[in-house]
Amino acid sequence: MSAWSEAGREDETDRTLVRAALAGRREALDDLVRRHQGFLYRLALRMVWEPRDAEDATQEILIKIVTALSTYRGESAFRTWAYRIAANHLLSLRRGKAEQAISSFECYGRALEATSVEEIPDEDALSADRKVLAEEVRIGCTIGMLLCLDREQRLVFVLGGIFEASDAAGAEILGMSRANFRQRLHRAREQLYGFMAGRCGLAEPSNPCRCARKTRGFIQAGIVDPKSLRFSGGHLEAVEQLAPSRARQLDARFEEGLARIYRQQTLREPPDFVAGLRAVIEGGELRRLLALDGEPV
Repeated sequence: MSAWSEAGREDETDRTLVRAALAGRREALDDLVRRHQGFLYRLALRMVWEPRDAEDATQEILIKIVTALSTYRGESAFRTWAYRIAANHLLSLRRGKAEQAISSFECYGRALEATSVEEIPDEDALSADRKVLAEEVRIGCTIGMLLCLDREQRLVFVLGGIFEASDAAGAEILGMSRANFRQRLHRAREQLYGFMAGRCGLAEPSNPCRCARKTRGFIQAGIVDPKSLRFSGGHLEAVEQLAPSRARQLDARFEEGLARIYRQQTLREPPDFVAGLRAVIEGGELRRLLALDGEPV
């Protein structure tokens, strides 16, 4: 389900929790954080690639949201207000190792071509463990493709293409016109599909680059560690259901098909950030923390 589904009912719940949190009810603040931490983490992960960096960014975003909570005036949906704080934070992050390593689609294509290929006669007959590793490659590689886009373009695609934000919501979050948001989203889709169309087995099963066949090469390159999976650990059942049958399929309308590749990914659950935020909050009075002026959004 999209983060913007049933927006009216969801926003009223958020507003109720905000009022309760500002009145000093800690459990309301905990609930508010838990309602949005998963989305914020998945957004951060697709911006920075490395889960630990995404966890750090999510924690920093949540602290900014909590400390700015008293500045929320209700002029827009709470999630739109909060996600604008997230977008501003993610756009200003120092470039991590993954972003430094991946500078363009050309660079990424050369890296994939240089990765060794293992011949596998029947991918559907792979063991369960090998399927999990192939899914790790699938998720890591497709998130890596996002790093070929500039940060703003990446945010536009994640918000509009994967999380299905409307052009109105996306434009408000990123501070641009609705027409500009639509144009940038279309351009991001074209760039991603243009890269995948002739090489990626997710876009077309006959293409040479296949996740299962690249798995050993990703392990040899140190990108995938079978003993410590970055993205897909703990989701064997979901992998067995999704990976073989649905994740390779693109319909004729490539824009929807491209987004489906990302929406069908089963990522690791993020940690619960409530305990960490509690530790920050307990360093001072809750009312004082919530009353602090947040950064302009």
